[in-house]
Amino acid sequence: MRMPTSLRAIGALILREMATTYGRTAGGYIWAVVEPVAAVALLAVAFSMAFNSPPLGRDFVLFYATGYLPFMLYSDLAQKLGVALRYSRPLLAYPAVTWMDAILARFILNTVTHLVVIALVLAGIYIRAGRMVPVDMIPLVQGLALAATLGLSIGSLNAFLFEMFPVWERLWSILNRPLFIVSGVLFLPELVPMPVAGWLWLNPLVHVVAFVRAGIYPTYDAGFADAGYVLAVAGVCLVLALIFLRRHARALLSEA
Repeated sequence: MRMPTSLRAIGALILREMATTYGRTAGGYIWAVVEPVAAVALLAVAFSMAFNSPPLGRDFVLFYATGYLPFMLYSDLAQKLGVALRYSRPLLAYPAVTWMDAILARFILNTVTHLVVIALVLAGIYIRAGRMVPVDMIPLVQGLALAATLGLSIGSLNAFLFEMFPVWERLWSILNRPLFIVSGVLFLPELVPMPVAGWLWLNPLVHVVAFVRAGIYPTYDAGFADAGYVLAVAGVCLVLALIFLRRHARALLSEA
């Protein structure tokens, strides 16, 4: 009987999240599209003034979109899942709603939202360019799935750490600022000289971005990208998150 109850709880939490996150202001979902479009456009304008062409292809907007969008999919999940317990704390007092329901509801809604935004932004870029470039769906889907998986695992671990160690939330915000720069969003890791390039590939997001770009650019060879490495990092974080949350979630919620 737990599965139907859990599905109803997740559905109710998703509807609540949609109403509170995107329904409070007019055009809430429109802003979800406008924000990444504005960020990508700003990056494209800034770097087009400094360089004649992007590191890959000829379209600055497309290049930075293929880095920014998967990075934000991961980053948004890692942050929003980190506060899932706090956000749903009033409902978690009911036996029918569990901490896992709260995390899965936020994961499903935010992942679907980001995927829709990514599809709309890429379609808009192709329409703007007036041409359709063949897209290899296998590495593209693989890259986005890895970004979502990494966001789920680290976000779940953050859900425990944010509540157990409140200072970690501030540290996480600080540590994530340079992550945008070293995740291959603004450059190609293959063009970075050794030994710096070797250190960059230890960042699983570099692999994620490489897979996405391999799906968009037919000539780009993401030979260094390793899905197994990303899954290994995500798997370790997710196992730790499940262990800690199973043992301490109830105590963390009762302390608030």
